[in-house]
Amino acid sequence: MSLPIVYHPGYVTPLPPEHRFPMPKFGVIYDILLRDGLASLDQFHVPQIAPRAWLEQVHTPEYIAAFCGGTLDAKAIRRIGLPWSPNLVKRTRTAVGGSVLTARLALEHGLACNTAGGTHHAFAGFGSGFCIFNDLAVTARLTQQMGPAHKVLIVDLDVHQGDGTASIFADDATVFTFSMHCQSNFPFHKQQSDLDVPLPDGADDALYLKTLAAHLPDVLSQFRPDLVLYDAGVDPHHADRLGKLSLTDAGLFERDKYVLHTCMRQGYPVATVVGGGYDKNVLALAYRHVLLFRAAAEVFLQVA
Repeated sequence: MSLPIVYHPGYVTPLPPEHRFPMPKFGVIYDILLRDGLASLDQFHVPQIAPRAWLEQVHTPEYIAAFCGGTLDAKAIRRIGLPWSPNLVKRTRTAVGGSVLTARLALEHGLACNTAGGTHHAFAGFGSGFCIFNDLAVTARLTQQMGPAHKVLIVDLDVHQGDGTASIFADDATVFTFSMHCQSNFPFHKQQSDLDVPLPDGADDALYLKTLAAHLPDVLSQFRPDLVLYDAGVDPHHADRLGKLSLTDAGLFERDKYVLHTCMRQGYPVATVVGGGYDKNVLALAYRHVLLFRAAAEVFLQVA
C-alpha cells in the first residue's frame, strides 16, 4: 500500500495577476509529486465537492448562503481577501471535500495527505485571511459524526494562529486545538486555543523543533485522540513573504517527520493539509510544500 494523496484539478481557480494568494501552487505541488517520482497516479484520490449540509456542521446557514450565492457585502469580501466568483465557490467547497476525504483515508490507512486545505482563519459566520470555509473544523465534525473518531486533535503549525478553529471549538472538549505560531503575526487579535505556543520573531530551526518537542508528546498522551489533523503550513520558512520566522527547508522537513512519526508510532492516524505559504516564486514555494509529502512517504513506509 502506498501513501494516499488527495488532489482535484479544481483546487486551482484563476485570481487577478499579482494577487498575494499563490493559487497556482496547488497544481504545481501535484505536478512535482508526479514529475519527481514522489507519487504515482494510482496514489491520488479525487474528492467530492462538499455539500452545504457538511458546511452547516460548522458554519451558519446565513453565511454559507451569502458566500455561495454571491451576496456577501464588500466589507466581508475584503476581510476574506479573495475576489468572489462562482469558480471560487466551487474551489472552496472542493478543498473542504478534500480534507474530509483525507481524514477518512487516514483512519483507514494510518496516514493520508491533502494537496490543499488548512483554512483555519474561517469563523462560523465569516471568512478571513484567505479562508472562506474552515476545512479543519468541518472535517473534525464530520469525522466525529460518521465515526470512528470521537476525539480529534488539530495540530496547527502554520505561522499564523488558527483563530477560526480555536473560536469554533472554544467550548468543545472533544476537539483539542494546538497552535504554535509567530506571536507578532496575523491575526493581531488572537483567540484562545486549548494550547497556544507563541514564538518570537526570527525563531530558527533549533528553537522551533525544541519547542515543538516540549509540547506535542504531552498533548498526545493527555488527550489521546482518535484522529490528528495536521496543518503543515510552510510560512514559518525564512523566505516566506508573510512569515517572520526563520526555518530552513531542513527544519520544515524535520518538523513534519517529527509530527508524523510521533503520532503514528503511538497509533494515532494523521490527516495532513498543506496550510499557508507565500512566495512570488511559486515553484520554490511548491517545493517547500512537497517537503511534507517527502516526510509523509518516509514515515508511512516506516510505521504504517
